Amino acid sequence: MALAHSLFEGSFSVDASKKFIPFDPTIHRALDRPSSMFIHVHPFLIETSDGLVLCDTGLGLTDLDGELLLHKNIKKLGYETKDVKYVLMSHLHKDHAGGMVSFDEGVGRIAFPEAEYMVQRGEWEDAYSGINKSYRTEIFDVVQRSGNLHLIEGDGIINKEIRYNLSGGHTQYHQTFHIDTGEKNYFFGGDVLPKPEEIFQNYSAKYDFDGLRSKELRKDYWKEGAPNDWIYLFYHSKTIAIGIPELQYDGRYTIINT
Repeated sequence: MALAHSLFEGSFSVDASKKFIPFDPTIHRALDRPSSMFIHVHPFLIETSDGLVLCDTGLGLTDLDGELLLHKNIKKLGYETKDVKYVLMSHLHKDHAGGMVSFDEGVGRIAFPEAEYMVQRGEWEDAYSGINKSYRTEIFDVVQRSGNLHLIEGDGIINKEIRYNLSGGHTQYHQTFHIDTGEKNYFFGGDVLPKPEEIFQNYSAKYDFDGLRSKELRKDYWKEGAPNDWIYLFYHSKTIAIGIPELQYDGRYTIINT
């Protein structure tokens, strides 16, 4: 049976400085971090017939020994980093792209040497344009030199199990992914659908490139996916990271934990 796993990297507060500061509700108080957003980070690992698929790569945090938490979490599941065959990037903001590479004494190396990194060409170009401080170009320099980068455009198919769609919304060239293993159909909406609450409390967010488009896309993803057994992967969820729709007696769907 195909499985998806959250590679939870932690919870953080983010203020106007755009710095991600670890936040543990058992020892920290939200009131001590005024004007902050609180963000949870879940890269996802999915088993497919062609190898492991990684959906976004987190902040790139390391443990005290300098090992990527992403690598550590993958090994806890019984896999090796070489087992990852595709790294699917919804977009390249630093909380999604930090683990694309690892740094040892300032030297950057590709974090998943056997993987193809799938990035929208427009997103890659925007990352170098200086339009947003959330992009870290020193990471992208390493990826570009590695030979693992694959720039894709629009909508398309990677293999028999993976397809991508240019969504826009959060960034101009944000993309979403379907990983359909035959047994399970996973939908990764990146930052267009980062939390389950946004399905039912839909709004236009000021941090989106096109908040109205994101709002409409969330409606579409739920309308199509709920009756068709999509499994939703929520990158920034506080509650349900991997959710499935459940039909209620009144004909509506709710989202429940897998």
